[in-house]
Amino acid sequence: MSSERGGQPAVEVRGLTKTYGPTVANRDIAFAVMPGTVHALLGENGAGKSTTMKVLSGLVRPDAGEVLIDGRALTLRTPRDAHAAGIQTAFQELTLVPDLTVLDNMLLPRAPWTAWATLDRRRTRRAVAAHFDRLGVAADLDALAGDLNLALRQKIEIARALFRRPAILLLDEPTSALSGSDVDWLGGIIAEAKAQGITVLFISHRMPEVRAFCDTMTILRNGQAVFSGTVAEVSDAEVIEMIIGRSVENAFPPLRPPRDHGGATPVLAARGLAAGPKLRDVDLALYPGEIVGIAGLQGMGQDALFRGLFGAERLRAGRIELDGTPIHLRAPADALDPSVAIGMVPEDRKSEGLFLKLPGRQNATLPVIGRFHRGPLLDLDAEARAAAGAFDAVEVDDRAQYLPAGAFSGGNQQKIVIAKWLVAQSRVLLLFDPTRGIDVGTKEQLYRLLRDYADAGGAVLFHSTEIPELVHLCDRVGVLYDGRLSRWLDGADQTERGIMEATLGGNDPLGLYESTDAPEVTA
Repeated sequence: MSSERGGQPAVEVRGLTKTYGPTVANRDIAFAVMPGTVHALLGENGAGKSTTMKVLSGLVRPDAGEVLIDGRALTLRTPRDAHAAGIQTAFQELTLVPDLTVLDNMLLPRAPWTAWATLDRRRTRRAVAAHFDRLGVAADLDALAGDLNLALRQKIEIARALFRRPAILLLDEPTSALSGSDVDWLGGIIAEAKAQGITVLFISHRMPEVRAFCDTMTILRNGQAVFSGTVAEVSDAEVIEMIIGRSVENAFPPLRPPRDHGGATPVLAARGLAAGPKLRDVDLALYPGEIVGIAGLQGMGQDALFRGLFGAERLRAGRIELDGTPIHLRAPADALDPSVAIGMVPEDRKSEGLFLKLPGRQNATLPVIGRFHRGPLLDLDAEARAAAGAFDAVEVDDRAQYLPAGAFSGGNQQKIVIAKWLVAQSRVLLLFDPTRGIDVGTKEQLYRLLRDYADAGGAVLFHSTEIPELVHLCDRVGVLYDGRLSRWLDGADQTERGIMEATLGGNDPLGLYESTDAPEVTA
């Protein structure tokens, strides 16, 4: 790949190949990135992007090929080798230690020591605080990393990489945990890094971000580089076709016209629900056969709403009804009861949705493992058949029967999480940003799966940070503002502009945040 700047590439990959047994992660990949530019690495989940980043980070050694930094061929055996070459990485799969403070995480793996071999915490605290101030990261240095929300942890991950003054910054899907103003924040960070001469490699599934942040791109498919060039020379449709090997003319299934539920009883309802520090006075009705969207800027109470409906968050007020009858969800085990059958896809699939070291089959059957007991023994054949049916429905590889969930790409991991609730025969699915960090091809599959599930009589409550998904996939959309459902949108009102205005509080000029459009909850 050439560049108008000419000169030596800051990063060059030649013939990169990496296999894991019969699986080829990278095959003869080659691309180059010029100094002070931002280069996107695009492809489906499992296309080889993360493996390429891990090679550049010193976490994985390739079977063949070489990496050149500023024209010099380097062997990156460990992350320490990458750090010595000026390479720092902010991963999507967060590496912060949850039981350490923000300050301690910022100092890992090396911290400044005094001449008396003691940690100079006072000086480092001042340095980290000043660094956060420059970047606009509002985080308590003494807070435990595990107590912070996902978006703030991702920002700290990026801030830590920059704190080490890299010449080359690798960003592995950094916006998958960010939305709205946080994405704008990242855009400013990347622009400043570029102005300082830092070379940035950026993995993303969102083309608007690629066009806003990046100069050049490489597209991977099935472990091979199928295109390298400038961002400006290809259209979005061409990019998508190169990523998945086919065109996607209609990514979303046809939207159905608004339904009149009349006097029907909702399968799941909330009355005056209050949970967490912000959520309050929420009335919600979810009917069989529909997908109901929940929009809202980060921190508006959506997490407490979903966790409360799954029994994972204690209610401060209100009640939950199933088929018109009040139920008490004291824990997720109550939601899993066959008489209730509520399933939830959480925000962070790796820490909350999966046991990464267990096979996909065991992950899929664990919530209802008692169903496969025959006396004191487990009927492995029945378990395998149930998992196989769910895996077939979500189009995940049969190897999920025996391979650890952690061996699969992010998109396939999410499919395993959803398969779990198909095995459980859930009547209601609570989906919290289920397409986060998933490629366009897998998103299309999930959209079709959700529509088929609803058409078969299932009910879906769907929160997404991507507004087009709410517009084109949901039958109606409720908007959370300041912890309350401020407005319901459907039909002609269900537009990107309408949802965005409502999330910013613009659809309620009196500031009452009272929903006159919310469907009545049937007693």
